[in-house]
Amino acid sequence: MTPTLKRLAVLAVAGLTATGLAACSKSTSSNAGSSSPVLGGTLHIVAASGQDHFDTISAYATWDYIVERAYTRQLLSYPTVATTSTSGPAWTQATTPVADMATVVPTTANGGVTNGGLTYTFHIKPGVMWDTKPARQVTSADFLREFKAFGNPASPVGNSGYYTSTIVGLKQYLAAETAFFSAKNAPAPTAANIANFQNTHSIPGILTPNSSTLVFNLVQPASDFESMLAMPFASARPVEYDSYVPDSAQFRQNTVSDGPYQITSYVPGKSVTLSQNPAWKQSTDTLRHQYLKTIIISMGNSSATGQVEDMQAGTQDLVLDTPFPPTDIPQMLASKNADFHIWPWSNTNPYLSFNLQSPDAGGAMKKLLVRQAIEYGTDKSAVQRYFGGPSIVKIINTMIPPGNVGYQGFNLYPTPNNAGDPAKCKALLAQAGYKSGLTLTDLYLNDSVNTGLFQTVAASLATCGIKLTGHGEPISQYFVSLGNAPANNKPNVWDVSQPAWIPDWFGNNGRTTMQPFYQTDCALNTINYGCFSNATVDKDIASALSAPSASAAGNFWHQVDLTGMQQAVYVPLLDQYQAVFSSSRVHNAGSPWMIFNPTIGGPDVTNLWVK
Repeated sequence: MTPTLKRLAVLAVAGLTATGLAACSKSTSSNAGSSSPVLGGTLHIVAASGQDHFDTISAYATWDYIVERAYTRQLLSYPTVATTSTSGPAWTQATTPVADMATVVPTTANGGVTNGGLTYTFHIKPGVMWDTKPARQVTSADFLREFKAFGNPASPVGNSGYYTSTIVGLKQYLAAETAFFSAKNAPAPTAANIANFQNTHSIPGILTPNSSTLVFNLVQPASDFESMLAMPFASARPVEYDSYVPDSAQFRQNTVSDGPYQITSYVPGKSVTLSQNPAWKQSTDTLRHQYLKTIIISMGNSSATGQVEDMQAGTQDLVLDTPFPPTDIPQMLASKNADFHIWPWSNTNPYLSFNLQSPDAGGAMKKLLVRQAIEYGTDKSAVQRYFGGPSIVKIINTMIPPGNVGYQGFNLYPTPNNAGDPAKCKALLAQAGYKSGLTLTDLYLNDSVNTGLFQTVAASLATCGIKLTGHGEPISQYFVSLGNAPANNKPNVWDVSQPAWIPDWFGNNGRTTMQPFYQTDCALNTINYGCFSNATVDKDIASALSAPSASAAGNFWHQVDLTGMQQAVYVPLLDQYQAVFSSSRVHNAGSPWMIFNPTIGGPDVTNLWVK
């Protein structure tokens, strides 16, 4: 399977972790919005750089998802509801896919899931329209077109692995397109050539028996298939896009919308303007609204402090791609500012990863006792304090973060107050043959905050005789080095590192956490950075992926988590939540103030209105 979340993990480290912006256990206040929204007005959003991609195929960042929510729709998607923790009915509701353009969520009971869980049939709501002139009904062919565009040579899909491992024939289709455009004397990847290939080849596992019906045939049952279809990758794609190279400059000036807003102006590096889509109908969309008249995204302001000042002054309302300044968090929490909330998110951010291939220190990282010594020696409370303390960062002891199927709150390596146990660490090192301690290489992201994270971890392990020699790299190189498994069996490359992980979806999401962490994978660009391999774990992963239900999958995901922790492959550290601030003009029609959608990873602009 293609490694999952590689791109978003980079963004998580570069954004939240790299700026010290953690998260917290629950919101600081309950700013109830008016029950009667004010219609019209402009929502002003400030950004440093803005969207990475406008095309849903390649968009794979939180700031992309925030804007895409306004102009794209999927068969299934997620509601925006207020959550104060990663457990309970509200979290379950916020992280469970519901019908968007589909008439219903397919189930065995309603006849939408048949053939022993191998066939999913969707019906598209009538009245869901493209903003073309004249407006045109979205059809099943528009969804098929999206999947055919996954392998385009110009800007391919951000993560194909979920879909190629589940949909019949998709893997072969993408391989054929790659081979076609990479062959000797291959045609140039023009819009016409890309569209011609896609329109003359088929995907056996995706059928369109009529304009309103879409059928997926799976390789094996997948209890999380609905979550894959709720990702923006699986949006509808209009036929007009055949005229443009995916995500090209020309494409960005000619986007087509089926959501409540349409992009009416894009000035690269400066601004994006979204206006109400006249073809959108509230009667077809239970998840989004059209309270706002206009949304304007202004790019070019990279100062987090300056952005906050603009919001306090009311000249800007929300931030798109810059984390809230960490130095302002204590004051915001103390003042109980009604416009500042810290929302629960579910992630493993950061954690320690071990290079099980490394020959350093007599192959120390290959030895279970050494890895277990580090489990005991790590002062998690010091890392927690570094990222803001227990009020805004939660210590975790499993690789499945809270709020997901298979999570159980066990702790195989307990220490007093999570502060580490140097004596236990030293004893295990002595058993492993390192009575006098050892020296290891730590590969870390060399921005200021991740440098501090490395120093915090190094200080705690020094108390039991483990010296970490730091090797800092910029983000452009860090993940390249970390994921280059074929080269990581050489001396002095790395032994320990501190990456981060944010799932693509929550709930039944072992495919986005346990599989990439633990499945045997020692190829280039792996997420199993240390090349862990265990036949029993691989078998449990396979059983979980083909389980007929989330509960059945959860039993296997828990076992993978348990075995992985027994083998001390990683040291989970924190579950960071998300800080969001807005101007006082921003409101929501619900109560309490609901601005953060965990599956988006940011505010849902289609559920906001402004005074």
